[in-house]
Amino acid sequence: MTYKAYKTYKTYMTHKPITPITHPSRKKMKKNNTAFSLMAFITLVLSVVGVSMLASCARMGQPDGGWYDETPPRVIGAAPAQGAVHSSQKKVSIFFDEYIKLENATEKVVVSPPQLEQPEIKAAGKRIEVKLLDSLRANTTYTIDFSDAIVDNNENNPLGNFTYSFSTGNNIDTLQVEGNVVLAENLEPVKGILVGLYSAPQFNDSTFLTTPLLRVARADSRGHFIIRGVAPGTYHVMALADADGNYCFSQKSEQIAFSTDTISPYVTSAMRQDTLWTDSLHIKNIEQVKYQRFMPDELVLRAFTEKLTDRFFIKSERKDPNCISLYFSYGDGTLPDIKGLDFDSDNAFLVEPSLRADTIHYWLRDTALVQRDTLTLEARYLQTDSLGQLQPQTDTLTLVNKINRERREKLEKKAYDDWFKQQEKKRKRGEAYDSIMPPKPLDMNLVVPSDFSPQQNISLAFNTPIERIDTAAIHLYAKHDTLWYRAKCQLVVAEADSLPLQHHREYRLRADWQPDIEYSLEIDTMAFTNLYGLVTSPVKRGFKVQGPDQYGTLDINISGFDGKPVVVQLLDSNDKVVKQLATRKGNVLFEYVPENTYYLRMIDDENDNGRWDTGCYTDNRQPERVFYFPESIDCKRKWDVSRQWNPLDRPFDRQKPSAITKQKGETQKTVRKRNLQRAQKLGIELPENLK
Repeated sequence: MTYKAYKTYKTYMTHKPITPITHPSRKKMKKNNTAFSLMAFITLVLSVVGVSMLASCARMGQPDGGWYDETPPRVIGAAPAQGAVHSSQKKVSIFFDEYIKLENATEKVVVSPPQLEQPEIKAAGKRIEVKLLDSLRANTTYTIDFSDAIVDNNENNPLGNFTYSFSTGNNIDTLQVEGNVVLAENLEPVKGILVGLYSAPQFNDSTFLTTPLLRVARADSRGHFIIRGVAPGTYHVMALADADGNYCFSQKSEQIAFSTDTISPYVTSAMRQDTLWTDSLHIKNIEQVKYQRFMPDELVLRAFTEKLTDRFFIKSERKDPNCISLYFSYGDGTLPDIKGLDFDSDNAFLVEPSLRADTIHYWLRDTALVQRDTLTLEARYLQTDSLGQLQPQTDTLTLVNKINRERREKLEKKAYDDWFKQQEKKRKRGEAYDSIMPPKPLDMNLVVPSDFSPQQNISLAFNTPIERIDTAAIHLYAKHDTLWYRAKCQLVVAEADSLPLQHHREYRLRADWQPDIEYSLEIDTMAFTNLYGLVTSPVKRGFKVQGPDQYGTLDINISGFDGKPVVVQLLDSNDKVVKQLATRKGNVLFEYVPENTYYLRMIDDENDNGRWDTGCYTDNRQPERVFYFPESIDCKRKWDVSRQWNPLDRPFDRQKPSAITKQKGETQKTVRKRNLQRAQKLGIELPENLK
């Protein structure tokens, strides 16, 4: 019962007539009056509830609030005014017709010329304030590019690509330079990199290294950039992932792109087609519209990181009790000299450098040293100084075993106890058992692919360096019809076939594998012996090489590079290399290709070393060019696929298929068009003032 209904009932009962009870008929009258009162009250309550329900239903059927605000913020003024000349104010205020906010201002807002001291940018109510902290340059156009960072406060309607400009001189420079930045190695769009200009008459080899860029812009998520406020003249275009905020290439680790060609910006008249839509499905009209086209607008820069040749010590560690590892930023032909301070280091190590000599492993030969928890040594090596020259450096290093002696002894005891329990069970069952625990065999990771193709090989890997190899203990047999025959095989070092077999940990077993043939690999005991005398257990592994019916072939004919060394790579859907072939003939044939969808990448291998090489600014060397076949290629079993390919047909920024492009462009901010959706839902035509 509502409070209103209760009050009504109480009032009614308070003012009901009082009838004396003196006669039976009067008792009946009293009873009737009481019944009438109750009936009236129930009627009243039902009336109140009904009205409430009707009111509720009426509210559910009311309009949903009307049309949405789809009008973006509008600039109504600025101080200094937009396009002002002879301005000396370092504080800029931009005013709008509604409340606004800035989204990702630090990433999207770019001030040009670049400011060494970051400007203060904030939104407050219906205005944006920008405070420039650097001194203003004379006769210079300043631009503040907000991109799509400005939106209204309620509906997030974007203003669009808004740029504010003023000049400290007599005129506003209005030319533009436009283009894209891609990563030289794989043609991925480069997001967030700075792209800037240098005046060609004042440019020399050291300008990029010592002088801030003249004008800048930042590449968006698609790698696209527009440099605004450019004055007439000739320029060099550079790109820089500025790590230290000085707007010049001062660190080798900074990603850069450069061009030796000069550009001369200009503007020309052009025509474009504008499509007017009635709705999302129907075209209203296509119009020819004149516009001013700023040139150049299709520049492509290939960004890269120089090879870091500066050598410095990174770290030392002792992951295993028997190995000390030193890590450097770059290799050197002269390996570090190690001297033990609390042990005799003469002939104490087996030295295992990596292929680039940037990582060196020192394997302890003496098991007594292996058992020690701490080793102190002196390392002498060459390190790059501030002038870029290699100078001798000496460090004292203390290497601590990650697993101390107490822990190792517990593990060894547990292993012995487990072995002893097993032998006791055998003895009680009357089976043959050992009374002396045999030494642990040498672990060998033997990898034979389940879908073994004729172009693959078997890999063998060990945890410790191999001291001796008995190749006569490695047997390969091939089954022809019903008989097994000895097959030739060769064991090589995985890193390079030419290296000697000893003192390595990874190997390949090569053979002339025949399709549809069964093989048996048998490795005898003691085929491999490691540094500490551990030997391998016998191994027998059978496998079958897949037949040609399980694969397809892919024939690629390349035009425009006859006689030049190129490397053609077959890629999977993750942009990973599946196969690669080098050629000078303009043709490659990929055989035994598993059924799948593939992509193609080609390296213009200028130095003919079989791999992609980066560039170097000081040597004026661009990175080697990389090209992508613009479409996917489906390979199926028993199919012979052929493709013609001219890598020079497309610019670098339009080559890589979108399916394997990892850097996806962000969705451009637009008005959400909710009014049109509402009108369609209501079955009415959108009002003219909202179209």
